[in-house]
Amino acid sequence: MTVAPSIGDWLAAAAGRAAPSAGALVAGETVTWRDLDVRADRSAAGFRALGLRPGDRVCVLMRSSTATLAVWFGLARAGLVEVPLNPASGPTLLRHLLGHSGAPVVVCDAEFRDAVGAVAPDTVRTVVVAGGGDGSGDVDLADLLATTPESLPPVDPAGPAVVLYTSGTTGPPKGAVLSHRANVNLTRHTVALMGYTADDRLYSVFPLFHSNARYCSVMTAAEAGADLVLDRTFSAGRFWDTCRAHGITAFNYQGAMVSILHKQPPRDDDADNPVRAAFGAPCPPEVFASFERRFGLLLTEIYGSTEVSVVCDMPPSARRIGTAGRESVNYSVAVVDEDDEPVPAGTPGEIVVRPKRTGWMFDGYAGDPAATAASWRGLWFHTGDRGVLDADGFLTFLDRLKDTVRRRGENVSSWEVERVVAEHPSVAQVAAYGLPSELSEEDVAVAVVPAEGAAVDPAELVEHCRRGLTSFAVPRYVRVLDALPMTPSQRVEKYKLRADGIPPGTWDQEAR
Repeated sequence: MTVAPSIGDWLAAAAGRAAPSAGALVAGETVTWRDLDVRADRSAAGFRALGLRPGDRVCVLMRSSTATLAVWFGLARAGLVEVPLNPASGPTLLRHLLGHSGAPVVVCDAEFRDAVGAVAPDTVRTVVVAGGGDGSGDVDLADLLATTPESLPPVDPAGPAVVLYTSGTTGPPKGAVLSHRANVNLTRHTVALMGYTADDRLYSVFPLFHSNARYCSVMTAAEAGADLVLDRTFSAGRFWDTCRAHGITAFNYQGAMVSILHKQPPRDDDADNPVRAAFGAPCPPEVFASFERRFGLLLTEIYGSTEVSVVCDMPPSARRIGTAGRESVNYSVAVVDEDDEPVPAGTPGEIVVRPKRTGWMFDGYAGDPAATAASWRGLWFHTGDRGVLDADGFLTFLDRLKDTVRRRGENVSSWEVERVVAEHPSVAQVAAYGLPSELSEEDVAVAVVPAEGAAVDPAELVEHCRRGLTSFAVPRYVRVLDALPMTPSQRVEKYKLRADGIPPGTWDQEAR
């Protein structure tokens, strides 16, 4: 297999192969792959003009746009390390991420300038603003992207390209450091798995702080010489009309997306669309076949994570519905018990993986060698997920061992939810956890113990959360308890809260 190049070199080669008109339509803006390659040169020069040098980190807080692509690929070409952040991050999380990243430069859309200014640590020396600065020393992104290109030093493909923050579970979110070659390898694997060509037109509704949209849509389309349509939001009512209007041949899915589409009222023209394939996880097994029949396409299920990309895949040629398929050509997969001993086929345990080649997974957690070492104990990467392998090697994902709540395609940090809820003066203790959703995955629940002499108003508490949390992290359920179930070491026994389900007296935001 050809050794993956740096992202900057990869983009130049991909753009050179692509047809002159091939490119992306991002939130209504168009850019060809060849134009993006030119814009990356100017972007790289602009960031270097700020005094940044290879290895420096740059936080990016932007919605999907062609300018966001130019920033991404310009940073990569200059050998800088991009740290893309969720634009919907609440102030508690944003403060933590900006501080933890250590980035001296932040790039943001104008709408996020005040949010950045309110929480940015002293280590941030420059803010680059898309849409104009505030007149107090900010750099206008338009000016930066107009910088005259310069000769750049070569970039090591094994060097870091990006820090993608995972959702926090029992502690703050961790930053997974991924190399250029890991990103390019994932891109090329996706193209091969899905059989994409220059005749395809891909569609994604996921944001550019996710690996899904970045490496399985944007870079995948460029690698294949295909076109891409990238929208900022998912609309079930408009989804298939969008596919028809743009001649979409393939899309990515995750979270509850398939369930939501399947729950839409049937239409006579459901199968009258140009889509031939879709890629992602999870599709509930009970709707898998009917979804394919109804919409006239083939699904490819996968299992992976930010750290280890596509570990297992289930293409149409090798199926066992209800599983994530078998280990891909790039990984070995096992299921182990609490002592890290392999368990027999059919026995649940923790899913552990390791690559068969170098350059196929993350290089560790930024600034956290202890977490990196713990995740790699026994020379296997411990996913923190619970699953089962059958006798034929098909992996079924069961649940998460972690406290992460998976809601509508987003990983919700229980740590972040608990931090924000705990800030409310009427709350003494809090535990955040997930409860099964009627759509797919989970909804966010919190159990709280009132402060002495106080009373918790669930509606008011949720409004408090709206001011400090990402929208998808705001709790749906609130339980008020006299005490939380605790272990002898004073850890909350969240499994007991989950087992209680939704007992009488639980406040439900959606029912309200």
